[in-house]
Amino acid sequence: MKKLLSGLLVFAMCIGGANAYQVLSSKELGKGDAKNQNVVVKCTTDTGKVSNQTCSLRRYAKCTGTGTNKKCAGWQAWKDLRNPSKQYSDWKAAAAACCRAKGLR
Repeated sequence: MKKLLSGLLVFAMCIGGANAYQVLSSKELGKGDAKNQNVVVKCTTDTGKVSNQTCSLRRYAKCTGTGTNKKCAGWQAWKDLRNPSKQYSDWKAAAAACCRAKGLR
């Protein structure tokens, strides 16, 4: 059990829903306006087995202004890299939507 948790093979359950996915990685990269956060999850099937299909989610630093007036604070909304035009308030909502779009959970 400890190996499972330490290897980032953690099951995340959405509160109030039947969505489940396995977190493969979670990283924060860069600095300032190049800062981003990435999460990759594996979806699960209706029977609860882990699928080989993944969802990649990302959000970038929230910046305003340009040049020397550029200020970065906080984060933009999460995006599913498969469909970056949609935005999500948190990575769990993005993961659930991505997995649902693939017919998984």
